[in-house]
Amino acid sequence: MSLESLTLIENWPVSTAAAAVVRTDGTVLGSYGPTGHRFPLASVTKPLAAYAVLVAYEEGAVELDEPAGPPGSTVRHLLAHTSGLAFDEHRVTSAPGERRLYSNAGFEVLGDHVAKATDIPFAEYLRQAVLEPLGMTSTTLDGSPAKDGVSTVDDLVRFASEVQAPRLLDPRTVAEAMTVHYPGTKGVLPGYGHQNPNDWGLGFEIRDSKSPHWTGTSSSPGTFGHFGQSGTFLWVDPVAGAACVALTDRAFGPWAIEAWTPFTDAVLGELRD
Repeated sequence: MSLESLTLIENWPVSTAAAAVVRTDGTVLGSYGPTGHRFPLASVTKPLAAYAVLVAYEEGAVELDEPAGPPGSTVRHLLAHTSGLAFDEHRVTSAPGERRLYSNAGFEVLGDHVAKATDIPFAEYLRQAVLEPLGMTSTTLDGSPAKDGVSTVDDLVRFASEVQAPRLLDPRTVAEAMTVHYPGTKGVLPGYGHQNPNDWGLGFEIRDSKSPHWTGTSSSPGTFGHFGQSGTFLWVDPVAGAACVALTDRAFGPWAIEAWTPFTDAVLGELRD
């Protein structure tokens, strides 16, 4: 089966783009473009990093509620962007749990915390814990756990399959990661403005009733995933029973805000039909 909706990426104002849709059972329903091309992920790196942190949690190397980051903050706060750390600076701007402050710095602190707990550099831990077991041989972390991943659509399809039907983690851990933590917390969704509430799980953004949003108008409230400033996204819609990955070589901007929502709506419409 191939999905006609994926051909919409031809109309995107980008030089190179690739996309794919994968079912809960791992069946790839369709793909389009150079799915083996390596793209910078930007913040789509965060779900991969979060998954590695959750492996460290299940292995007993870290606890979700142990101190990490600023005073009063925990691993859970860092994963859920409520540690109080600023966006790109290791500077505290609010008390833990008070606001949803989307923070690259928080994920860098997380990476350091896991590296110290396991005595393994975080990029290597990610490789051993997540990338290698899933056969994600084209994926690397070349710097910050917040934003310096490089991958392919083919590899992220493997990750999207894992998230939908976990093998590396207990399904209960994954279900908790896709549940809203610190509900009712306000904050800014980068590129889309203030959201109240700005719901987030553990390393994964949760759509709920956010508007505007980078997913579709027909995406279920339980949809979770992430987008990146390099023009990339990965969403999983549990109601549709499918996940979609799209990677491009153009920085996020107005073009993406215009293109992504109708694209996702077209994919979901085709899945329903």
